[in-house]
Amino acid sequence: MAINIQDSNCLPLQEKIVHSNKMARAIELIILSFLISMLVYRVILFKDQNNSFPWLLALVCESWFTFTWILSMCIKWNQCSFQTYPDRLLKRVNEIDFPAVDIFVTTADPILEPSIITMNTVLSLLAVDYPLDKLALYLSDDGCSPLTFYSIVETTKFAKLWVPFCKKYNIQLRAPFRYFTSTSTPLENDSLEFQHEWKKMKNEYGNLYKKIELAAQRPFTCDCNSDFAVFRDVDRSNHPAIIKVISETKDLPHVIYISREKNPKHHHHYKAGAMNALTRVSGVMTNAPLMLNVDCDMYANNPQVFLHAMCMVFDYKNDQECGFFQFPQAFYDGLKDDPFGNQLANYYYIINGLAALQGIFYMGSNCFHRRKVIYGLSPNDKTKSGNIRNEDLHKVFGKSFELRESAAQILSGSNTNIENRTNPSSLIEAAIDVAGCSYEYGTHWGKKVGWLYGSSAEDILTGLGIHGRGWKSIITSPDPLAFLGCAPSTYQSSLTQQKRWAIGLLEILFTDKNPFLLTIKGNLWFRQALAYCWICLWGVRSIPEICYASLPAYCIITGSRFLPKGNEQAFIIPVGIFVIYNVYILWESKRLGVSLRMWWNLQRMGRVTALTTWLFAILNMMLKLMGLSKSIFEVTQKEYKSNDGDDVGDNDDKNVGRFTYDKSLVIMPGVVILLVNITALVNGVLRLLKVEYNKIWMEVLTLGLGEMFCSMWLLLCFWEFLKGLFRNGKYGIPSSTIWKSGILALFFVHLCRRSSQPF
Repeated sequence: MAINIQDSNCLPLQEKIVHSNKMARAIELIILSFLISMLVYRVILFKDQNNSFPWLLALVCESWFTFTWILSMCIKWNQCSFQTYPDRLLKRVNEIDFPAVDIFVTTADPILEPSIITMNTVLSLLAVDYPLDKLALYLSDDGCSPLTFYSIVETTKFAKLWVPFCKKYNIQLRAPFRYFTSTSTPLENDSLEFQHEWKKMKNEYGNLYKKIELAAQRPFTCDCNSDFAVFRDVDRSNHPAIIKVISETKDLPHVIYISREKNPKHHHHYKAGAMNALTRVSGVMTNAPLMLNVDCDMYANNPQVFLHAMCMVFDYKNDQECGFFQFPQAFYDGLKDDPFGNQLANYYYIINGLAALQGIFYMGSNCFHRRKVIYGLSPNDKTKSGNIRNEDLHKVFGKSFELRESAAQILSGSNTNIENRTNPSSLIEAAIDVAGCSYEYGTHWGKKVGWLYGSSAEDILTGLGIHGRGWKSIITSPDPLAFLGCAPSTYQSSLTQQKRWAIGLLEILFTDKNPFLLTIKGNLWFRQALAYCWICLWGVRSIPEICYASLPAYCIITGSRFLPKGNEQAFIIPVGIFVIYNVYILWESKRLGVSLRMWWNLQRMGRVTALTTWLFAILNMMLKLMGLSKSIFEVTQKEYKSNDGDDVGDNDDKNVGRFTYDKSLVIMPGVVILLVNITALVNGVLRLLKVEYNKIWMEVLTLGLGEMFCSMWLLLCFWEFLKGLFRNGKYGIPSSTIWKSGILALFFVHLCRRSSQPF
């Protein structure tokens, strides 16, 4: 007992673990030396080139690749992670001292984001190991759907059975659709009482699932004499604010439904606007000092996730230093070997590198924020309630007296608990006021307070603003993982997600939260600014990528070169870069337990994504800057597969992970690059056939074999596109796309041939 007491009193609640990174540093420096050697080689021999265009273009592209490699090295140079110990927390801190938490779950479309997925996320969060009276769950429905409201009402009824069941039997997996699988049954050595309750609970969940599915399959009728009357003839883009308190009993956390007001005359700022509406409404109703936001498809996989977060909250340094606590995004039932590169496995070392700097980026979900940080407070601010003028609060937070009062309590550091707001239903009128679409005008919301506007990647922008004020952030990955979500399971969903990310990240560079401006004017660390620069420049990377991908074909067709000849000593430089880089990435992947096939998928999808979706992202951004286009927030399709196994056929199973295509222009650059390099390879093979093989082998090496190898490598990266040229239906590239791409490819070949002819 003495040892336990000593452990609970002396051992840390969280621990920073530094990882050795010497081997990776050495390899990265070797690759950097090769990259710099290549640049020096190009500069020295530039004047000796008969055709200087490919040489100059290669120099520009390789300079960019060297720059991005230096950025990634700066991020990954130091590696660390954080470990939390909830058992020590429970011994040291009484539950009565735990801070209250407001939980935000966001959804925007009950079709693209099926309600049953959202409701499982809600159920998993309601059942976490944390005092129920210190939790309030807010469901934001940006689609203003009566189906979503009906689903949360029915889910809350089921939760009154589900939450006690999970707590009584210490169920570890508290999302019913994951717990009640088609093959799960109680164990024979379980008590009869448990077996009886388990079967009852499974039936109850089956009834809930059927109710929601049935409601989704038919038009929803809104009775004028019921709670659904407010949804009668509602327009999802033009409606008043709707706020419903679903539950405020002691048996469950408060459950509150919100659909903020929308009007075509007012910009609603997509998810950032929804998050700010949630922040204001919760500030009026419950005003918890901590806020957790979770995407609708990210269920709580670890019932102790809140306790892991409290280990970071109660660390003595964090109140002064740490602005938010991030849990990683991970995925359940991911496609085997990640054919679309969506599961983010290749960012593990980037995340550990960020953890050793000012902290991880805010990822948009699975994150605990301090409310005072979201309200614009800086680490060194010592605001007291008596020093806050009402005029200042009005200017910052708006006209609502209730919101200004609650904000003053948070900013002054007073111990505001959810117990002070035991009846949220009595504050609905005040909450509707702050959920209005015009409430933010003349205030700091979206500019200095709340989730920041100016980018569809509101998560990165908001986190950048927090780091720019001097706050740090922490990421921890408990076992089992804190949250699990569903990654896009089709290529089309992946395209939508990647395009939205790239556009949003580029938009950040054109805001007043530019990383380098915050380094100069704010408190953003220089290396942290480099990390933000690395991620914001994802879309820009498409320009040098597509230029470099065109160079092999150009050189083969024109008979020029951009690589050293095979009989030159300098030929070892590009070969060294290619071999060492790929072996290094494979070594990193193997350390994470990634299969060889997944490594290859991540490598090829890196090329495919850069040459398709990222290219269109930068084109979209250019049109926006010229005033010819506007950003559109595209919701990623979430797919739900029933656990009963009845709705998925064998044919679907066989086709899982196959590329599907539509008539979107996004894939056209990839098809053009594929066709151009096929043409170049045919041209190169015909040239090789003309070689007299009685000549020495070294002469053969001068025929551009390096360029031909590059074209073959691109052909392998776009192998799925090649197969799509010969397939039909949704698995084949549409003929209209092929014809358009073919015309562009022929035009490229024509330009190449003209450029090789003397004037």
